[in-house]
Amino acid sequence: MKRILLLTLCTATFVVNIATAQKHKKEDQEAIKSMCGCYEVNFNFAETFNYTNDSTYMPSEVKHDKGLEWVELVEDSKNKIALQHLLIVGDPSSPHIVKHWRQDWEYENTDLYTYNGDNEWTYVSLPKNEVKGQWTQKVFQVDDSPRYEGSSSWVHVDGKSYWENTTTAPLPRREYTKRSDYNITLRRNRQEITKDGWIHDQDNDKVLREAGKKDVVIAQEKGYNTYVKVDDSKCVAAQDYWKKTSAKWALVRHKWDEVFARDKNLSLEEKVDNKQLYKYLFSEEDYQNEADISAIIESFVKK
Repeated sequence: MKRILLLTLCTATFVVNIATAQKHKKEDQEAIKSMCGCYEVNFNFAETFNYTNDSTYMPSEVKHDKGLEWVELVEDSKNKIALQHLLIVGDPSSPHIVKHWRQDWEYENTDLYTYNGDNEWTYVSLPKNEVKGQWTQKVFQVDDSPRYEGSSSWVHVDGKSYWENTTTAPLPRREYTKRSDYNITLRRNRQEITKDGWIHDQDNDKVLREAGKKDVVIAQEKGYNTYVKVDDSKCVAAQDYWKKTSAKWALVRHKWDEVFARDKNLSLEEKVDNKQLYKYLFSEEDYQNEADISAIIESFVKK
């Protein structure tokens, strides 16, 4: 009788745990997908501290910028959600659309690429027990090449929903043509859902990594980007752009997925024939079919 009672209690506990996990996962999915839509965005970055003894050191300028951004849901499956950001710039009567960054969210993912500096990413396979209940956020460049990845749990408490993670990344675009005194950004990211939209809160280290030496923190910066939701009608131009170009970018993502599935360290050329990858792929005439897209991406993958 005691054995039957114990088995019944264990079964009931197992069922409750499954139900709790499923409820939490659903809350996670809703939080992630709530980042879709049309947003007025404020980008704010300021270098807060520097640690160099160089008297000629010049900190990065404070950056305040704003824009209109459409976040498109490009994939929504059981264990993966993909969001494409599209920036709307220029004259509102004739706006220009910039294919911006992309964020993929994968549930209990074990395969990551961690940035190691100098356009190199190290493949990491995590044990399943380490990522239980977690989501990997994979962030990609404008040409869908890798940027940074990290796995953590979404937290839903006291009316808040947020996700936090620390990971290495390349220099941001606002820095990589201006700074050569560091080669890694150690990013502390927090993405929090708010009643008006969401916030991307960052506390970053600017790190110099050299082979055989200890990492050196050159400086730190604060990033605080706010996404305030506005009516979708303000982002019609971006929606129209995506209808016209989504098939092409699906081919680009598919090719990169093929590269990532090799599950080995990845090193990319910065330029091929003195031209960056995004300049090839952003062509409105060239690189429209699978064969050409595959060939140009492969040319950037170091063997």
